Amino acid sequence: MGDMKSWTFSLFTFVAFLVTSQAQHEPGYCTFYEECGRNPSVENPLIPPIIPCKNYSPARTIQGLHYQELKRTCPMLDQGPGKTKACCSLKQLNSLRTSLQLSKAVLIRCPSCADNFAHMHCITTCSPDQSQLVNVTRTLNVNVTVTTTPAPGMNGTEVTETREAVVAYEAFISKTFGEASFQSCKNVRIPATGGFAIATMCGRYGAALCTAQRWYDFQGDSSNGLAPLDVDIRLIPEGQTMPPGIVVYAGRALGCNETTSTGSKACSCQDCQESCPAIPPLPAPPQPFTLGQLDGVLVICLIVFTCLSIAFLGLMVFKFVRQTMKGSGKDSEKGRNKDKNGNEVEGHPIIDPMDVSCIERNSLATQKFLGSFFQVWGTMMAKNPATVLLACLVVVVVFSAGLHKLELTTDPVQLWSAPSSRARMEKDFHDSHFDPFFRTNQVILTAPGRQGHIYDSLLFGKQNFSGILSKDLILQLLELQQKIQHIEFFSEDLQRNVSLKDVCFAPLNPSDPSLTDCAVNSLPQYFQNSVANLDAKANMTQLGVTKEVDWRDHFIYCVNSPLSFKDITALGMSCMADYGGPVFPFLAVGGYEGQDFTQAEALIMTISLNNYARDHPKFKLVLEWEQRFLDIVQAYQKDPKTNFTFAYMAERSLEDEINRTTAEDIPIFMISYAVIFLYIALALGDYSSFKRILVDSKLLVGLGGILVVACSVLAAMGFYAWVGIPSSLVIIQVVPFLVLAVGADNIFIFVLEYQRDMRKAGESREDQIGRILGNVAPSMLLCSLSESICFYLGALSTMPAVRTFALYAALAVLMDFMLQMTAFVALLSLDARRQDASRCEVACCITVSKPRSKKPNQGILLPLMKRYYAPVLLHPVTRIVVMVVFLFMFCSCVFLMFHVKVGLDQELSMPTNSYMLDYFKYLYEYLEVGVPTYFVTTRGFNFTSKTGMNAACSSVGCDPFSLTQKIQYATEFPDRSYLAIPASSWVDDFIDWLNPASKCCRIYTKGPNQGQFCPASENDDLCRAKCMFPPLDGVLRPNVKQFNRFLPEFLNNRPDLQCPKGGLGAYDKAVVRDEAGEIIASRFMAYHSPLKNSQEFTAALLRARELALNITKTMRQIPGTPPDFEVFPYTVTYVFYEQYLTIVSEGLFNISMCLLPTFVVCCILLGMDLLSGLLNLLTIVMITVDTVGVMTLWGIDYNAVSLINLVTAVGISVEFVSHLTRSFALSILPTRVERAKEATANMGSAVFAGVAMTNLPGIVVLAFAKAQLIRIFFFRLNLVITLLGMVHGLIFLPVLLSFFGPGVNKAVLLELQTKKAMELEAYSNKTFENMAYMEDHDKSNHTHTSRQEDTTAEPQQEPDAMETTAHDSKNPNNTHL
Repeated sequence: MGDMKSWTFSLFTFVAFLVTSQAQHEPGYCTFYEECGRNPSVENPLIPPIIPCKNYSPARTIQGLHYQELKRTCPMLDQGPGKTKACCSLKQLNSLRTSLQLSKAVLIRCPSCADNFAHMHCITTCSPDQSQLVNVTRTLNVNVTVTTTPAPGMNGTEVTETREAVVAYEAFISKTFGEASFQSCKNVRIPATGGFAIATMCGRYGAALCTAQRWYDFQGDSSNGLAPLDVDIRLIPEGQTMPPGIVVYAGRALGCNETTSTGSKACSCQDCQESCPAIPPLPAPPQPFTLGQLDGVLVICLIVFTCLSIAFLGLMVFKFVRQTMKGSGKDSEKGRNKDKNGNEVEGHPIIDPMDVSCIERNSLATQKFLGSFFQVWGTMMAKNPATVLLACLVVVVVFSAGLHKLELTTDPVQLWSAPSSRARMEKDFHDSHFDPFFRTNQVILTAPGRQGHIYDSLLFGKQNFSGILSKDLILQLLELQQKIQHIEFFSEDLQRNVSLKDVCFAPLNPSDPSLTDCAVNSLPQYFQNSVANLDAKANMTQLGVTKEVDWRDHFIYCVNSPLSFKDITALGMSCMADYGGPVFPFLAVGGYEGQDFTQAEALIMTISLNNYARDHPKFKLVLEWEQRFLDIVQAYQKDPKTNFTFAYMAERSLEDEINRTTAEDIPIFMISYAVIFLYIALALGDYSSFKRILVDSKLLVGLGGILVVACSVLAAMGFYAWVGIPSSLVIIQVVPFLVLAVGADNIFIFVLEYQRDMRKAGESREDQIGRILGNVAPSMLLCSLSESICFYLGALSTMPAVRTFALYAALAVLMDFMLQMTAFVALLSLDARRQDASRCEVACCITVSKPRSKKPNQGILLPLMKRYYAPVLLHPVTRIVVMVVFLFMFCSCVFLMFHVKVGLDQELSMPTNSYMLDYFKYLYEYLEVGVPTYFVTTRGFNFTSKTGMNAACSSVGCDPFSLTQKIQYATEFPDRSYLAIPASSWVDDFIDWLNPASKCCRIYTKGPNQGQFCPASENDDLCRAKCMFPPLDGVLRPNVKQFNRFLPEFLNNRPDLQCPKGGLGAYDKAVVRDEAGEIIASRFMAYHSPLKNSQEFTAALLRARELALNITKTMRQIPGTPPDFEVFPYTVTYVFYEQYLTIVSEGLFNISMCLLPTFVVCCILLGMDLLSGLLNLLTIVMITVDTVGVMTLWGIDYNAVSLINLVTAVGISVEFVSHLTRSFALSILPTRVERAKEATANMGSAVFAGVAMTNLPGIVVLAFAKAQLIRIFFFRLNLVITLLGMVHGLIFLPVLLSFFGPGVNKAVLLELQTKKAMELEAYSNKTFENMAYMEDHDKSNHTHTSRQEDTTAEPQQEPDAMETTAHDSKNPNNTHL
């Protein structure tokens, strides 16, 4: 098969020779020589298409200037002075040098590549054996003006001659040479784009599909606008039979890791893989913790659960056996104890004062002090309700007056990133030295269901075009784009009309942009937004086949070669956008696989605007323009004529939608609060009969409780507004809900205790209220103080949103308690007076005749819990089951806690009907590249030194582990580094721009600007001097003076065809210098791979920081670099995702700080009862851990919003737990089970009614909110917190206390024992007195009878006897004296 191909090729070549004129192929002869003017067959060339004259003649020996030019342009042909022959004139050499300069501008960073590229063209143009290497295939007769050789003393005359010009020829090059040349060039980078230079030199194939033959085919195609004639470069395999006289050029091409003949060094690693040093393989990513084949955490949790269960069950068995062994003796009888004399006594044993511990005495003293204090306080508040309410109103008004200074933080950066955080400081550094990250406004359009088509292209063969890539849709996109581009409105601030050019990002003309200078990237930009260009068609002949080419051929070419100034079709159109920059395919289309751009499923339009600080005058203009943009796009979407299904966003959209959903969900919160109020008002009612329902209801008390909560929140917000601490929407939504839950619990405990109490004889209503407050206020103080301190400690968080929430919540809870102790007591006193007077609640003037019941109201819940719930819960079997089940649940949730997802996907912050949800969906599905990221350098690094430049650049002579080279290494592992495109490097392009091999940097040698910088677009005759001379070692580096002189020129030089390395647009804002010229900041831009969720964004930040730290350490080793010099990564998203790097440790710290006061305060207020504090703490910890575990099951991610709710969970858990713990600790029933039953029935019923049933109705309403954030993190999470708090507080805690709760306080028993003894003694004395009195009375009666008898007998009795009897009856104690 190979021989057949070789024979076919030879036959084809032979026929070609016959078709052309009799070609002669001899060594030392030229095929063409001298220039014959412009090629008339080339249309719209980018450079003058100068073609040679056909001239079969011997090669010329060249000398002088001709020789020097050959030596400079084609050093591989140099044989020494007087010995060098060539087939090109001096004019041809100059044209060749000019043509090579265009390619060298992008290839010179790899000298061996540039040398190989020039080598091939020098051989075909100037080789002295040219006739053996090339075969002319097509010529044209052209008229050439020549100057005749003058006679001595005469001037030559110009005559016009007709000459045969070469317009096409074949060149025969060894395949080995061609492949080696291609291999040396294929990895050369363009630093400004991060792409490959070969992509601009391979036409429609781009970098991915480019081969050596395709590379040479493009170079020899005159339709590309750069080649002056058609050159068919044939790569001949070794051993191929050639026609007579043809000799294949088999020169040696340099490898990219070799030095050139002129002394230039090998290419760098970034441009040449062979130059890369040996890099150790990356360590394997950390593997999950396993034990055997199972998850390690799971195994440990199972082991812990098993051990604890066995230990607990063993303890239960041991206690059972011990009790069984004691038998049925009297000592084991329930409620039987013995005193020191061995006598059986009911209830508790006799307490010896010496047995009472100091802690027990402190506990009793604390309770007595708190009880007596709050009793006096409550009585005073109840007796002066009007004064108290007025004073409270004044305080609330004074605090709330600060609301006029309230600042509401809506900026997500200020909300979630602390000013002292690393990301925030890096953002501030970036924005203060460079312009803020430009604002993106984007539309992604699709046409689902639209039929695609197959296009048979002359140049590209059959291509499948998707339905979205149809001309009519592209024209509709262009129409929409132009409508957006022509947005105009009147500005009150500027007093003139404002348009896109006033706010747009115009990289190539930032100082005075026109509308076409604005950076708008879209598919129509491949046609310069011209309908005429889209409609353009032309006939084109290729390999003897003529077909029509149209917009599809141009599109295919441009997406594969976006940097081209002219396509290779007969259309001859540029691919550059009208603003002068390239449109890379990932900015124009999306949803394609690999390089199949024609099968893209989406069109993308991106309009970039300048960004401004919020206090900048133009910030309002940008917002207004974006609003007009949204209005147009939304109207277009609603238009029934629209053929697109699309998604869109403006830079302002995210903040707008968050604010919109907050406003729309305010009614949901209001309904939630209304439901809670209605429940409180109804549940607090003390209903004795239907006739008294309007009297016994507690609507006003419930409303008062709600107002107390509202006033506490307003007062807290007002106070912090006075202080200058801003608020946020999270605070407005969460803090009232939290305070309402806490406050409602206290209200229920207070009111229910009041309703269940019977007024003592002679006790006033105010005294009764004071006494009840003395009973319950210590418990309320315990919870409120714990929560307030908890939140104040939570304010130690570095996250602004968490910190401000904690501050507001802490003060609001504290204010709520203070108002409950004052205003609510006063309200209850007034309501009690009304109820005593049998007046209706709303219509106070109406009274009800039916009297109030004298019996205390037990309600429904208390009897149920006392009679049914508590006995069933605390049954011996139930208790064991509960402990095992909750232990299993805790261990399971510990395992699940290690698998909770950390992060917050930005779409969750949007309402369910937000257009941004569609945008995020389209973004993840159709965009092919991630966000750009900058590697920013700070002050102190000396870029002007040779070592400084080498440590930053990545071209020839640079350090193999330089800044940009390390970023390049990272992009080779995008799955680990999350970097997809290497960093653009102003250092590299500045060095290439200075290279004398290109015409970028020149000096005026004539004219008024002599000695100044001359741009590449200027005439060569005016600018004959280069900025720098070629270096002797082949490594170009400017000295300090040259660096400082030419850097500003480079940064302001607009790139063009003659000099694509100009820095304007790419680097003009990448370098910041102070007045002395020192570089105080610079940046190198790379691109992340597509990031689709918060976990990937967080990982990308972490990897970028690790890379930047590695770069920093290397660059600090450069002499003269200060130790505070730093390289850090920055992109607009880092400031939001940085929190997730530390949020786990941050959360553990915050929750630990919140748990600490729940233990400490509980211990202190219970008189240093450590066991109660520990059990209290254990239950709250279990609630928190179980909450995180259920978050994993229910798909609730862990983030700052979750952390706020977890801090809230600790506060709400205190309400579920602490009241019950205190009630148990203060109970004096003889056994733990009985005390647990009492606490469950009495306090558990109040907690259930006050916390659980208050929260649940309000939480359920939140399920109907539009905002996903509210539905997930407020409905779901608060529901989990409430349910777990309820089951732990009302199921687990009573059982836990029944097993391990503290014993009865002996100090309380001693006091009761002493009190009872005194009562018994008093009773005994009174009884004894009564008995003595009765005895005396009987004796007196007997004496009186005798006296009567004696009187009858002896009427004159002594009077002293009666006096003595009367005296004894008045002093019974003296009877037996």
